[in-house]
Amino acid sequence: MKKLLCFFCISVFLFQANAQDEQKGNIAAINGIEMYYEMYGSGEPLVLLHGFFETGDWWDFIIDDLSEHFQLIIPDLRGHGRSTNPLDHWTMSQSAKDIFALLDNLGIEKFNGIGVSTGAKTLLHMATQDTQRVASMVLIGGTMYYPEQFRESVREGNYIIDNLSERRLANLRKIHIHGDEQIRKLYSQFNECAEDYNDMAFTPPSLSRIKAKTLIIHGDRDWAYPASMALKMYESIPSSYLWIVPRGGHVPITGGVSDMFKETVMVFLTRW
Repeated sequence: MKKLLCFFCISVFLFQANAQDEQKGNIAAINGIEMYYEMYGSGEPLVLLHGFFETGDWWDFIIDDLSEHFQLIIPDLRGHGRSTNPLDHWTMSQSAKDIFALLDNLGIEKFNGIGVSTGAKTLLHMATQDTQRVASMVLIGGTMYYPEQFRESVREGNYIIDNLSERRLANLRKIHIHGDEQIRKLYSQFNECAEDYNDMAFTPPSLSRIKAKTLIIHGDRDWAYPASMALKMYESIPSSYLWIVPRGGHVPITGGVSDMFKETVMVFLTRW
């Protein structure tokens, strides 16, 4: 009898844990899509935006640290993970409008943001579309526009779903719940972004309008966007700081740099 009761208790516990996992996120109907997002902590709003092909789960390594000081809003961007995208195209400009709509839905006016790669480019659009709403932002692996070295890398076929390893494809299937069609669509849209000369076309004058306090983090060995572009953004955005990470790649904040990144971001958001 004791064994049966223990088994029953464990089953109930696992059921409750799974139910909590399923319920930890929310869905917002905005701009013709269903956007999945999660919220943690309390305090000033802080939006965390992931990169292309990823989801909000990418930020798991820093949620505990940040949620002690901020109310975190972590979405899956349009067409990624658990969010939908009925359109055949994808732009950073539209991504910015989606996040504004999500924040409107939540009744949040002014906010802070951290974005990596596509998330950083989304924040750039947000900070220029509405200069009053972004209080501060951290741009990791961002860019003003797509340099030729990035476009050439894409044209060489480095982002074709049929060329993916089974391991990479298996990892993508775990996080993008709408199946291979969703993944194939994302790869197609990423390739189209690389040939778009209008969506990412910021100039020093356009960036000079940004009022948000800005921390730019960039790897000195970023394969996509050279560090000189980070320097140009730093020179163009009035209230900005620049951290060039030695031996850093496109997303230079994980691994051995993770603790330094957490400390620097916390100081930037709370003290500078």
